[in-house]
Amino acid sequence: MKVFRVSTAASILSCLLVAAAPASFAADSASFEFGTGDKTKMVRVGVQWKWDSMWWQSNGTHIGGYWDLTLAQWRGNRFRNIPGNTQNITAIGITPVFRFQNDSRKGLYFEAGIGAHLLSELYDNNDQQLSTRFQFGDHLGVGYVFANNADVSLKIQHFSNGSIKKPNDGVNFAVVRVSYPF
Repeated sequence: MKVFRVSTAASILSCLLVAAAPASFAADSASFEFGTGDKTKMVRVGVQWKWDSMWWQSNGTHIGGYWDLTLAQWRGNRFRNIPGNTQNITAIGITPVFRFQNDSRKGLYFEAGIGAHLLSELYDNNDQQLSTRFQFGDHLGVGYVFANNADVSLKIQHFSNGSIKKPNDGVNFAVVRVSYPF
C-alpha cells in the first residue's frame, strides 16, 4: 500500500512538472533538503521557478521570489506515541516564496513562504497529530547565494491545517537546504 502512495505522489509530481513545461515556466533550479523535528526526520527534493519581478527596489535590494514544487519523505520514529514504532509519510507541495535579496541575487537573503501540501496519510507521531492530509506549510529562512550561484539556507518550517479540523497539533522542522541553478 505504501509503494502505491509513493508512486502516486511521484506520478502527481511528474504531471505537475510536465504541465509546467512551457518555456516561460521552465524550472531554473533544483534543491535538496534535510529537516529534523520532534522525533521526525524529513528529506525533500524540489524544483524552483524564479519570478522576474523585483518589488520595492531600494539601495541595491528588492523583494523577489520563486515557486517551489517539492516531494518529501517524512519518517517519524514514535508512531502512535510508541517508542521505535515508525511512520513513513510522502508529501507533495507547492509554495510561493518571497525573498528579500540583493539586486545581483548574490549574497545574504531572507525569505518567507506559505504553501499547500498533501500528505500520503495522517500524521500521528510522538503524541502530535494532524487530522487532515491537506496541510499548509509556512517557513522563515535565511541563506546565502555564492558567486557560483550555489544557494545554501537554513529555515524553520511549520505544518498545520489552519484549524480546519481538530486535532491540529502541528509539525515543526529545522531544515537545511542546498539548491543549484540549471
